[in-house]
Amino acid sequence: MLGVLRVTALALSVRVERWPIAGSFAISRGAKTEAIVVVAELADGSHRGRGECVPYARYGETVEGVAAAIGGMAAEIARGLDRERLQSAMPGGAARNALDCAFWDLAAKRAARPVHELLGLDPPKPVTTALTISLATPDAMAQAAAAASARLGERALLKVKLGAPGDPARIAAVRRAAPRAELIVDANEGWTPDDLAANLAACAQAGVTLVEQPLPAANDDALARLARPLAICADESVHASASLRSLVGKYDAVNIKLDKTGGLTEAILMAGEAERLGFTLMVGCMVATSLALAPAMLVAQRARVVDLDGALLLARDRPHGLRYEGSRVHPPTPALWG
Repeated sequence: MLGVLRVTALALSVRVERWPIAGSFAISRGAKTEAIVVVAELADGSHRGRGECVPYARYGETVEGVAAAIGGMAAEIARGLDRERLQSAMPGGAARNALDCAFWDLAAKRAARPVHELLGLDPPKPVTTALTISLATPDAMAQAAAAASARLGERALLKVKLGAPGDPARIAAVRRAAPRAELIVDANEGWTPDDLAANLAACAQAGVTLVEQPLPAANDDALARLARPLAICADESVHASASLRSLVGKYDAVNIKLDKTGGLTEAILMAGEAERLGFTLMVGCMVATSLALAPAMLVAQRARVVDLDGALLLARDRPHGLRYEGSRVHPPTPALWG
């Protein structure tokens, strides 16, 4: 009598979690006091895989919409939808990111092998991450920069949020407070073609390494006509691999975020294509727990600039969170992800 092969269908669960931020987190588009994340979990009865995403209103996403999009895949997953077919079954964005990372985590747990081995990558190493200085008055930002430098060391990597009138005074104050820190700036689309040159000049004067997304994504053609005094990085203007070619000549670097690419699978492909086109790589994150940041650590291994401090901005992180030592962040343990 022939044996019967039994394949256990995957069960999908979705939940919304709220994580308080330590103080508040302010950028040019506003401030918030909590991170709202959506967690997808896949289980086969013996193993479970998790993925976390952050819905972003800037891209038309809502918490309810993302949670519903994930939950809407339950029947397909139960019928055998896998990670490979997920890439075409869902568009890029936060919802697919949570599911893609859950599939990778489940695969690692089933194989008893880390995700980097499944991808054929070298074991990840600790990397230096930026620490974010929220948008505020020049004095408040200077105090935050001085405190960060004292905690992380004089050569800390600080990400300075700008994007409002008076930015030259802000970046000058931060530089005076942290004279030896490496500075990168994120304007979050807050500048205009009229103030672009003056703001970039102020950043160059302060020795800033890189400026993220100075102009709105829909109005960034001016960058192609500008003699750039320092590297310009695309954030809101870049999402996945298909968006890269149109950025050649306007940007020097691209910020890869898994919530934009729609997961680790596309992020790995995008990193390779970006390097082929001559872009410097930056890896970023939203304000989220370590579960959302863990998969990005694999992409961070090849990035010039790493901005994975989202969990540090929370009042508390989830159990088994990423380990931070000063400005160094360590790869996740299997108890967290992968």
